[in-house]
Amino acid sequence: MEDGRVVSGYAMGHIGETGGELCFNTSMTGYQEIMTDPSYHGQLMMMTYSHIGNYGASDEDMEALKPMIAGLIVRSFTYRYSNQLADESLEAFMRKHELVGLTGVDTRTLVRHIRAKGVMNAVISSVDLNDESLVEKARYWPSMEGLELASRVTTEKAYDFCEGTAKRIAVYDFGVKLNILRSFRARNCTVRVFPSATPLSTVLDWNPDGVFFSNGPGDPRVMPQAIETVKQAVQTDIPLFGICLGHQLMALSQGLDVYKMYVGHRGANHPVKNLGTGHVEVTTQNHGFAVQQESVTDEIAEVSHRNLNDQTVEGLRFKTFKGMSVQFHPEASPGPHDSHYLFDEFLNMLEGYAPAMHQNGKGDSYSLVK
Repeated sequence: MEDGRVVSGYAMGHIGETGGELCFNTSMTGYQEIMTDPSYHGQLMMMTYSHIGNYGASDEDMEALKPMIAGLIVRSFTYRYSNQLADESLEAFMRKHELVGLTGVDTRTLVRHIRAKGVMNAVISSVDLNDESLVEKARYWPSMEGLELASRVTTEKAYDFCEGTAKRIAVYDFGVKLNILRSFRARNCTVRVFPSATPLSTVLDWNPDGVFFSNGPGDPRVMPQAIETVKQAVQTDIPLFGICLGHQLMALSQGLDVYKMYVGHRGANHPVKNLGTGHVEVTTQNHGFAVQQESVTDEIAEVSHRNLNDQTVEGLRFKTFKGMSVQFHPEASPGPHDSHYLFDEFLNMLEGYAPAMHQNGKGDSYSLVK
């Protein structure tokens, strides 16, 4: 680690060397969805749950075409899995994708260290075993702060994800998770995904009913082109929706401030209060940046959701245009389905939208499946 701490364990997956910002995820399951989430691009992922690999790996659990994390660190790695739906072991999956890992590590001690010292860069190596050399590499690894990464994970060209009979949703891909696209498909939408640098005029030529700004990795403050695109989209009368990085970009476009968190939120068990309904939702989260509370003014937006662990801003409803955004991940995958209703709320902004899903007695949509 860049602060000089060295931890030894056993190599798993690909034999090699990798590095990045060391972060941790508190989910008890869903390791493959976490590993393939584009928002984790370039980060070392440490799982707090002890046993990883128990149910192998499956093509059905991918959130992108390949793993996005830089490396994996676990307490106890399971080489033999028990799951009739799995396609292969997690070890085989990691070797196939040349993903470096480390097991036999006291992850709880490391998590406490990060929470006390703040997130920092680290290096995993199964080829260079010199402590001083690895610490030096960690210290010179590029910092996540000030790093633009969305361009590395966005689609190279626009593509149609699905065709439905409801509304047309244009998706700006800054690192979009597949389950976000599936969530729109489940609501019978037509979805076209555009590269992150696509001019708004090109998107408008497709005649969308709504524009969605996706999640993704990196520092939103160094994405002037994306912020300008959001500003232009605000000038139209088209409803806008942003998740995670998209939420931060929408905030920045309206003059709100975003800051780098001391320790990010990553897991599938974070309590968030919906300030409109008073309900508390258990949410999936993955972010290292957040909107500065003090910059939110009544003229621009109102806070719609708040994190109950540290009171950070988790959602915004904008006052001067049809727009909503949330910091957490309502599509889950992995995680609970408490917040799926947000996709319906966005689509309800689109005049004439009729939900193509069954409703329960409380007016909430039933949980989606992949």
